[in-house]
Amino acid sequence: MTTFPENEMTLPCEAITRDAALAYLLQRIDYERAPRFPYRSRTLWLERMRQVLDGLDNPQNGYPILHVAGTKGKGSASAMMAAILSAAGYRTGLYTSPHLEQIEERMMVDGRPCRGSEFAALIRDVGRIVERLDALPSDDGRPRRPTTYFEITTAAALLHFARRAVDVAVLEVGLGGRLDATNVCQPVVTAITSISFDHCQQLGNTLAAIAGEKAGIIKPGVPIVSGVTAEEAAAVIRERAAERGSVCYEIGRDFRVDYHGIELAVDHRCGPISAGRAAGADQPATELLAALEPSAARLLTRLDYRETAAGGTSYQDLASRLLGCHQAQNAGVAVMAIHRLRQQGWTIPESAIREGLANLYVPARTEVLQRTPPVVVDAAHNVASVQALLTVLDEAFPDAPGRVLVFATSRDKDVPGMLECLLKRFDQVILTRYRNNPRYVHPEELHRIAVQLLEAGGANRCQLSIEPDPAAAWSAAIRIAGERLICATGSFFLAAEIRTLLCSEAIAVADAS
Repeated sequence: MTTFPENEMTLPCEAITRDAALAYLLQRIDYERAPRFPYRSRTLWLERMRQVLDGLDNPQNGYPILHVAGTKGKGSASAMMAAILSAAGYRTGLYTSPHLEQIEERMMVDGRPCRGSEFAALIRDVGRIVERLDALPSDDGRPRRPTTYFEITTAAALLHFARRAVDVAVLEVGLGGRLDATNVCQPVVTAITSISFDHCQQLGNTLAAIAGEKAGIIKPGVPIVSGVTAEEAAAVIRERAAERGSVCYEIGRDFRVDYHGIELAVDHRCGPISAGRAAGADQPATELLAALEPSAARLLTRLDYRETAAGGTSYQDLASRLLGCHQAQNAGVAVMAIHRLRQQGWTIPESAIREGLANLYVPARTEVLQRTPPVVVDAAHNVASVQALLTVLDEAFPDAPGRVLVFATSRDKDVPGMLECLLKRFDQVILTRYRNNPRYVHPEELHRIAVQLLEAGGANRCQLSIEPDPAAAWSAAIRIAGERLICATGSFFLAAEIRTLLCSEAIAVADAS
């Protein structure tokens, strides 16, 4: 059994280092990095999570919670809800996964990740409970399955929010919903953003089956906001809500979003700041890259929101920095969830909704790091999210003279489906692997699949090449792109490595100047 170093775990008041806490956590079962994810109740045993929280005096019961699931869009919608609540003056916790650069990003309060010292103390305190529980026999007398990486980080986040005395927290589901560690919470509002095919080995091969797993977050009497448009999946959510006495608010029926496209707008409130010394050398790449915008001009999504009931609220010309029609739909889900809080007596003015959506910066969601020539990083990792990315590229950069793709992905993804979409839309495709997770598909295997798809299409519509890692792939893309658009996509893990690389380059340029 993994334990903390003896001299660091003797007394409750003793501090441990962030590195020791992280090392302890990384030795735990981490299904984000595992080749196989056994999604079943014996493995993902929610009672184990409840026991950990019982040992911590159930910190999650000290504040209201919004719980968000979905195949895609759940992270963006969760961040939108949290940004709106913060803009309304509520101290707001946000738990998301995976992280891009630092694990502390998973547990934010008012948009700021927890500090390294806080993280160390959280893992120390959660770890003490975990070690005691893991030493107990299971009900059948066999050794218990050890508490996982995700369960420990979830417990740490819930404890962090309690210690920071948040007024409210938004929790993003990790995978599925029914068996997810976050599903021990008792929320005041739940939301499901979308249903499409992903994690089919774990969740099922039909939209109805996947929806059934996502609908596992619906709690008796708690309102559910659904952004699901596929009728097969929407019917499952509707039925589950009725079974549990929960009012279901559906997009297209109870609320609508009218998408007005992407535009380049000048925001004089948000001028650039310099990187490097001015931005803070210890800042994560997310903040540094956000600070490097060349001007106050931003690409923004424009949308209208309205509720269809007589006298329902409507907002004209909302703006969001998250680009595309799919993000407009996510914004609609977020606003409807916020309105369920207003129905419960919360004070959330229209100005907070507008401010939260307009100023929210979420990395690796069709993130435009440079406009001329365009450089885009996106964490799309299933067919639906790849299609959404391509639509945004068409809309935001219609005049780009060509496109260069850097692509890497994980073994449990629909690799042929994603590549089939992408190969048709790029002139040059550079296939690589990431270094920070062993689940990658080898570049030679990606190349084999891509060649088969191109041959099946009857013509070679793009050039293929292989690079051993993201740094080499990015160097190749810069070398050959010229004025063409460059896009890196296929995985959160690729996005993280590319963004870190670009941040290092940006800091070097800023320091040289």
